[in-house]
Amino acid sequence: MAELSKARTLNVSINRDPNTVYEFVSNPANFPKWAKAFCRSIKPSGSEWVAETPQGPVKISFVRKNDYGLLDHYVNPAPGVEVFVPMRVVPNGLGSEMIFTLFQISGMSDEAFTRDAELVRQDLDSLKRLMEQSTAG
Repeated sequence: MAELSKARTLNVSINRDPNTVYEFVSNPANFPKWAKAFCRSIKPSGSEWVAETPQGPVKISFVRKNDYGLLDHYVNPAPGVEVFVPMRVVPNGLGSEMIFTLFQISGMSDEAFTRDAELVRQDLDSLKRLMEQSTAG
């Protein structure tokens, strides 16, 4: 039986319809606009994207656009290392719920995992602000 990784699921409620949130988040070019703790810039590279992060460049591959709100992606921070990042947007009343699951990768300290979760929380809060500001006016 495989060893389970420690996981933490974070979420944020966004007062914006799920289709609008999905369209924005599913475009990798928008990552630097809201995932600022993770992504300084991003550019396409074949079927993947390369993000410039505080730890240096990382490859990211995204699931295809779909009708289910799935925004799952794979991050390759180093050769031979692939991290699965489940993410989705679901309806919440007239708005949306953005759900992000973070796994503690092998060799990562509990302190680093907690820091990563705090950075994801900052990014989700940034997404909420950005999406809700764009409805004003």
